Amino acid sequence: MKTIWLNNPCATRVKTTPYPNTKELQQKLTKGLLLLGTILSVYLLTLQPVMAHGEKNLEPYVRMRTVQWYDVQWSKQKFNVNDEVVVTGKFHVAEDWPISVPRPDAAFLNISTPGPVLIRTERYLNGKPYMNSVALQPGGDYDFKVVLKGRLPGRYHIHPFFNLKDAGQVMGPGSWLDIAGDASDFTNNVQTINGELVDMETFGLGNGIFWHSFWTLLGTAWLLWWVRRPLFIERYRMLQAGLEDELVTPLDRNIGKAIVIGVPVLVFMFYTMTMNKYPKAIPLQASLDQILPLSAQVNAGVVDVETVRTEYRVPKRSMTVSLKIKNGSDKPIQIGEFATGGVRFLNQSVPAHDLNNAESVIAKEGLILDNPVPIQPGEQRTVLMTAGDALWESEKLDGLINDADSRIGGLVFFFDSEGERYISSITSAVIPKFD
Repeated sequence: MKTIWLNNPCATRVKTTPYPNTKELQQKLTKGLLLLGTILSVYLLTLQPVMAHGEKNLEPYVRMRTVQWYDVQWSKQKFNVNDEVVVTGKFHVAEDWPISVPRPDAAFLNISTPGPVLIRTERYLNGKPYMNSVALQPGGDYDFKVVLKGRLPGRYHIHPFFNLKDAGQVMGPGSWLDIAGDASDFTNNVQTINGELVDMETFGLGNGIFWHSFWTLLGTAWLLWWVRRPLFIERYRMLQAGLEDELVTPLDRNIGKAIVIGVPVLVFMFYTMTMNKYPKAIPLQASLDQILPLSAQVNAGVVDVETVRTEYRVPKRSMTVSLKIKNGSDKPIQIGEFATGGVRFLNQSVPAHDLNNAESVIAKEGLILDNPVPIQPGEQRTVLMTAGDALWESEKLDGLINDADSRIGGLVFFFDSEGERYISSITSAVIPKFD
């Protein structure tokens, strides 16, 4: 047992139980922190730059059966600061929406960038400008257009993507953009509702710095008020001695009351000043835009496709899909492409117009048909389509056989003799084969 004096003006002499040597504990803690710092330093030195946005980490069934992108194009890939680049494209919202993914009742189209290297100046969906989230209809097709402006020079990998409420991001095809020029030349002037021209790069900057500094200083002062006195061990001893009422002094209580009353009064006062200075301010909008899909891109009644059976052969890394196809057009058609999960499998025997200049993941000879003869007008035929390539594994799409929702979804592109394209969305349960 040790007899000690507590560091408090009202303290009395008490006896406590033995306690560890604090100096020894501090030495051990210091050595442990040094060792941890050394390990972290070595680890940080071995890190390499990441040139992706985590597309492969999303579950295969989400990438295949939610938003299916196609015809994504960039107006240019080399431009200067302040120049505009336009990204356009289309996407199909899969009918077979996964049951474990919340419905797309609120989705936000955006551009994934490594920081503020671009700014978005315009955005359109089906030709209509919109600023808020939008409700997507499964089975519908949409086209989009996003106008961007170069801000920081450099080379960046950029993706369009949809952020689905409660589900996360579904990435579209990406592209490398080279932005030249000087960052100091960037301008971002906007005319307000009052007709005032403001620079969005500096507008309100001083006000933001002031309030961040004010609340930081207030919070820091409150913490230091308590940290200035002995902590932890000595306070614990006072609690053990039954002196908990003496841990908080009358001055502490008075300061606490002043903060409880002063902070709300201060916030209300500055809120009133702001409303008087900007009487015509419009609040941030939280509405949900309603934009109907395009007329059917699936060509219902022209080319009807029914998925009969789908097998994934693990050793060969190939997906075999049995399709029952009815050609309702007036020209012979052939399957030219199968796209799923951001990967495009092409049939080299079918000349197709590539409307996509984005850097898609492509298997140029990955699509094989058991019967390559064109399907004649009015003919119905069952075709065995095999999409085979190591991309199933490298893009982590083969993981669908381990999912509880082991189904595939994708787009099949048909081309007639004149190059006209027909698109059908397919879906099916997948049966794994290990031989």
